Amino acid sequence: MSSAARRASHPALVNGDGEYGREEEDEEDEEGEEGEGDEPEEEPRLKYQRLGGSVPAILSTDAAAAIAVTDRAVLLGTHDGTLHILDFQGNQSKEIKAHTATINDISFEDREYIGSCSDDGTVVISNLFTDEKLKFEYHRPMKAIALDPQYSRSNNRFATGGLAGQVLVLTKKSWVSGYNKKVLREGEGPIHSMKWRTDLLAWANDAGVKVHDMKTDRGIAFIEKPKGIPRPEVLLPHLVWQDDTVLVIGWGTSVKVAAIRTDSSQGLNGMQRSISAASSEKYVDIVGSFQTGYHISGIAPFGDLLVMLAYIPEEDDGDKKISTSVSSRQGTAQRPEIHLVSWKNDVLTTDALPIHGYEHYKAKDYTLAHAPFSGSSNAGGQWAAGDEPLYYIVSPKDIVVAKPRDTEDHIAWLLQHGWHEKALAAVEAGQGRTELLDEVGTRYLDHLIIERKYAEAAQLCPKLLRGSPSAWERWVFHFAHLRQLPVLIPYIPIENPQLSDTAYEVALVALTTNASFHELLLTTIKSWPPTLYSASPVISAIEPQLNSSSMTNSLKEALAELYVINSQYEKALSLFAELLKPEVFEFIEKHSLHDAIHDKVVNLMLLDCKRAVHLLIQHRDIIPPYEVVEQLLHASKSCDKKYLLHQYLHALFEVDIHAGKDYHDMQLELYADYEPRMLLPFLRTSQHYRLDKVLVLILKKNVIHSL
Repeated sequence: MSSAARRASHPALVNGDGEYGREEEDEEDEEGEEGEGDEPEEEPRLKYQRLGGSVPAILSTDAAAAIAVTDRAVLLGTHDGTLHILDFQGNQSKEIKAHTATINDISFEDREYIGSCSDDGTVVISNLFTDEKLKFEYHRPMKAIALDPQYSRSNNRFATGGLAGQVLVLTKKSWVSGYNKKVLREGEGPIHSMKWRTDLLAWANDAGVKVHDMKTDRGIAFIEKPKGIPRPEVLLPHLVWQDDTVLVIGWGTSVKVAAIRTDSSQGLNGMQRSISAASSEKYVDIVGSFQTGYHISGIAPFGDLLVMLAYIPEEDDGDKKISTSVSSRQGTAQRPEIHLVSWKNDVLTTDALPIHGYEHYKAKDYTLAHAPFSGSSNAGGQWAAGDEPLYYIVSPKDIVVAKPRDTEDHIAWLLQHGWHEKALAAVEAGQGRTELLDEVGTRYLDHLIIERKYAEAAQLCPKLLRGSPSAWERWVFHFAHLRQLPVLIPYIPIENPQLSDTAYEVALVALTTNASFHELLLTTIKSWPPTLYSASPVISAIEPQLNSSSMTNSLKEALAELYVINSQYEKALSLFAELLKPEVFEFIEKHSLHDAIHDKVVNLMLLDCKRAVHLLIQHRDIIPPYEVVEQLLHASKSCDKKYLLHQYLHALFEVDIHAGKDYHDMQLELYADYEPRMLLPFLRTSQHYRLDKVLVLILKKNVIHSL
């Protein structure tokens, strides 16, 4: 993908709340760029937000010209010469009428003093907290100022320079009022930029960049201006200290990283000493150098990387030209870009910024400043809260703040790209607020539901919904609406949290609707405590199916269990007996249901003949023999009814020889068929049979040998 195409695919947008999002490519671009060479989109490193507060009002009547950021405030200089002191939300806390023309540069020290210089030829030192103000007047526009980092501890020393071409160092006199002025360097053209770090002062003029040791008052190095770039008035040089010993220079399309050395003839990573000053113990190594395809409007450190504010020049026959004639006056300039690069110009990310009015701006209309930061990113690429660097991209009518994306941004990006599982893993790893689990969980479940991966979604619910009753109930009803509750039911909690009875009832009713769910319904009813729900709604859902083809044994048993829960024991007994459940005998005894077994003789006998006979004889006062015999004689089930009659009548005869006297003629035949040896004892004992029946039996059954 070309660099232009890559830029086009990574524009940063400001959304409704002032936060920058990511702009999607239009469909035509997407179709045109699809192909085998496409690479997955890189996750952005920075996020953007417009600076609000008082800034829009300030820039509605004025234009931003210079900016500096301290660990206490944002210092904004405008074209009318006013210095605005802002908090980090952009709210103005103080306004200093420092100059009468454009403020070109602002410097600060770590306590309370601010230095500014202007096209009106003045340098002003202001106090952040009081109205104290010192003004120094010169005859030419002043373009750069740098306060000694120890300004308030070192006789109020500062350096400044401008179109006069002099690097001036001013120091407050210790015994009388006034300042000593020293010309550190002159005769090499206007001073365009100046930065002071510890004892090292660096400045850029028409010839190049010089580094001076302010402690020993010796020059350390001269780094020549890059060849082939326009004059500094068109493309300003940009200086920034990466740390106490590394100076980064961005000028035109050239970047140089200079390391200050003191005790070795070898440079960083073994590179030979490339530039030095013979009169100084210190020397400079150029440890990084590269050319860009854009004009540099600002440069700042980002850990061990660089943030570049890029101005994209016009393309001519496919090649970018550096030209002093900028077409932005016609409103055709491109959006400025933020590039995050290594010292070898490996591009990690590129973001195009929709700065207000960018169509009309030139490279020098933009400024990049960064807030001091002491933190460094960890292995995961994240800064600790409060330690992350902040970057201020300034144009005449707009200020945008960039900062590293945090874990929550990372998670949001994963969700945006459909990587819900990775987002969940990031949250579970403790990378962000615990409240994020709710948001990520909901997004993940929604995604799975859309993909119709209902079982997978259900399996994740315990992890994602945890102990939230409301969340669980919401998803129970959602699964019910989708007719997918059966896949969720095994995961629905019955404690910690306990849901509303309605949620459990809805779940159980859902299982009654299809024969394939009936076994799960039975298992669920047996495993869920009956106190969780009312059995009545579920019973009402099942009862209409009792005599239909949809009734299964599992559903019938589930209904029996629900009857038990509802204390409808006789109805439960009927179903248990019909299902030939072995525990029916204990159930009868437990709930004293002997009165309810009148019509259940056959099923009880089929289930366990011995136990049924014992039960029937023991309670023959409730269930008389004629009822038992009638039911067995008319049994519709395929069973050996005569054998069951024999078992019952024989046991009854042994207990009471007269109880079944009406059936002794029947018993003659039953004994002949099943126990001939008992026939003679029966004939000797019973007085309730007919002799002719015996004679017929003997002739018919040939049982004479048994008598």
